[in-house]
Amino acid sequence: MEIQLHPDLQAKLARLAAERDRNVQALVLEAIERLVDYDASFLREVEKGLAAADRGKFIEHEDIGKLINNRFPG
Repeated sequence: MEIQLHPDLQAKLARLAAERDRNVQALVLEAIERLVDYDASFLREVEKGLAAADRGKFIEHEDIGKLINNRFPG
């Protein structure tokens, strides 16, 4: 597979790879693997939420507000 990157992005990747003592290809591969894993995880969680909704399990608006305020006070 071959991809075209904007020169600015290429330069950023080269700097990051040098800072981490890695080559650019390894860095790009790791980023793609993380994206694919994250996307699969996100979709699994969405499916869980949809299944819960189909069973009639919902969190009330007030309860969501409380959860958010407790987790992120201020």
